[in-house]
Amino acid sequence: MATKNSPDNILAYSAVIIAMIIWSSAGIATKIALRSFSPLTLVTLRFTIAVLLMLVIGLASGTLQKIERKHIPMFLLAGFFQPFLYYVCETYGMRLMNSPTVAEVFLCTSPILAPVFAFVLIREHVTLRNIIGILISTGGVILMLTIGNNNFSIGSPWGVVLCFAAVISAVLYTIILRKFPDKYTNLSIVFYVQLSGLIFFYPMWAVLDLPQLIGTPLQWSDIAIPFGSIVYLAAFSSVLAFILFSYTIRRIGVTRANAFNNIRPVFTALLMFLFFNEQLPMSKWLAMLLVIIGLFICQHEKTPHNSKLH
Repeated sequence: MATKNSPDNILAYSAVIIAMIIWSSAGIATKIALRSFSPLTLVTLRFTIAVLLMLVIGLASGTLQKIERKHIPMFLLAGFFQPFLYYVCETYGMRLMNSPTVAEVFLCTSPILAPVFAFVLIREHVTLRNIIGILISTGGVILMLTIGNNNFSIGSPWGVVLCFAAVISAVLYTIILRKFPDKYTNLSIVFYVQLSGLIFFYPMWAVLDLPQLIGTPLQWSDIAIPFGSIVYLAAFSSVLAFILFSYTIRRIGVTRANAFNNIRPVFTALLMFLFFNEQLPMSKWLAMLLVIIGLFICQHEKTPHNSKLH
């Protein structure tokens, strides 16, 4: 195992921070794309383009490997959990919630559930320090999302169920990533996982969205910018960020990698502050500081066997 300050760990932390910045900016591109495309069409196009990009890159660089037949079920299961189940549950769950903020609060519980699932399913080393750091960081996220927000009603209970289903599917996806053999490159893993996800997306898209698209005339001038946003999401959010996150999980584990999901709202707030002049009151700055402090506590480990949970 790499030590805390080893070059591999430094690369892993750099990778996950870049991934979180990319995913934090994805919301803006998604909003633009939704002007012309339904959520299901958007996600299906996004991952189709992503798979094609990885195919070209992988073949050109020689980094795309063939997978062994015995590992196909593992790739299919990972693709079912994410991208397919996660994005379907997240999209429809947020639609059923009265407030997007409430949905985001439920979705930010993945760092809390990750160590539980990781310890139970793969016996991943989890320390008391990890748990305390995650709880502090998650508390900071909840404060960030709720400060100054009066629209805090849940809406349909099914929205809650779907949001939790999205969280669980995302956590299970990261656990499966942890179990992939080391011989596979990160690009190969992400390529085959997302290709597997498309196997589930296409039938659903063909039934729900394709008939409407066939009967709707499209003007390139109307969809050029939204389609460009989908290409951005494919290239950066679905290819680069997923590969970087895959690398991080395989280096530092499910618990510590998932904890970084809490920093996504922080980056989103900073991007809105820097580029869209959105004001941040002092209370939100303090909540952001709490998120970062919690992350530092979660990542710190004295020895490999310190405070191991049984």
